[in-house]
Amino acid sequence: MKAYDLVFKLFAVVIMIFLLQGAPDILAQEETQQVTIVAVVPEDAPQVYLSGNLPELGPWHPAALPMEGNGAQRVATISVPSGHNLQFKVTGGSWEQEGLGPSGTVMPAFSLTVTEDTSYTAEIAGFRKDPKIFIEDWKGSGVEGQLVYWLDVKSERLKDPRHVVIWLPPGYEDSNKNYSVIYMHDGQNLFDPRIAYTNVDLGVDEAMMRGVSDGLYDPAIIVGIWNTAERLMEYSPWHDADKYADFVVKEIVPRVNEDFRVKTGPENTFTMGSSMGGLVSFYLVNNFPNIFGACGCVSSHVTWSPQMIEWFNGRDPTGADPTPYIQTDIKEGATVAKDVRMFFDYGTKGLDAAYHPTHQIMKRWLLEQGLEEGSDFMVKKYDGADHNEASWRERVGDQLAWLLDGK
Repeated sequence: MKAYDLVFKLFAVVIMIFLLQGAPDILAQEETQQVTIVAVVPEDAPQVYLSGNLPELGPWHPAALPMEGNGAQRVATISVPSGHNLQFKVTGGSWEQEGLGPSGTVMPAFSLTVTEDTSYTAEIAGFRKDPKIFIEDWKGSGVEGQLVYWLDVKSERLKDPRHVVIWLPPGYEDSNKNYSVIYMHDGQNLFDPRIAYTNVDLGVDEAMMRGVSDGLYDPAIIVGIWNTAERLMEYSPWHDADKYADFVVKEIVPRVNEDFRVKTGPENTFTMGSSMGGLVSFYLVNNFPNIFGACGCVSSHVTWSPQMIEWFNGRDPTGADPTPYIQTDIKEGATVAKDVRMFFDYGTKGLDAAYHPTHQIMKRWLLEQGLEEGSDFMVKKYDGADHNEASWRERVGDQLAWLLDGK
């Protein structure tokens, strides 16, 4: 989502309603209705699951509720508060095995406003393939350079294992030189369109090599850390980002330093991500400036707030504070780390359309601390850009140039 922004993208539309019209009265009524979901799937589909914006459905956990039956029809009946706008998806048990539409691509969440007992049929043409099929065939991605995968990396600090992909630039194997490193989040969205959310990758390898060809910088190693179903909380600086940061700093960085020829120190080590991945990139730089010297924060979800947390957890958000967490931090006297560089960007369409005011607050906050725009930090707006991988792909090279050319 990606991805994200995977789970995050599922409720982006509802968040926009919060921002523009005020939060809907999701769970205000005690009366419930019975909703029967019938998923029409391929005959040979394995166990399928229902995920959605109710506590019973995760919320938004990819394997929240097993659907009953076999063959072409799978069924689940759930209780839904009357008046609730139910959103749901059908999966094979993970977001990597999400249900596909007739075009063979990931669909938006199914949506219906529930006012009475009802039945809803969801047509699922198939499911995304296990990404390990494509990992084994990484050359089939068309990547420039080489991909090295660490599969199912377990952590002492996080609940779920995850894959880590390391991109080595062309010529790495034939040289003895050391390289700077960029640690990126939502790692499945970086290099391979067959794996990436909506089948659009960020093309980081191509953008990197364009910059090298143009003489902007020397190539760097990219470490892409895949997300999990816990993405939102792990990437949130106000929730579990401290645990995720420990995983990156204490488990991933040392292993990378040992296994590859890298330049160490904050002047050679950077972090980058999009949406919630942008927030956790800023968190890493601000809390570990001895390791990360700069961050690239693409379409950072700066409007993340207590109200959005309530909605995500399937609770009534109407009484929750809509003030973005980061604005509250600034008001309470938050400071930024010394001697780090930061690039924030955002578009003007979709979810990004709400980001301008908070980015301007952040800009004033950074200036008030004596930072210089253009050298210490950058806040850039891209007119017409949306909150998705296709838009991020168009400008990822700007972020790479900021990280690698400014050191």
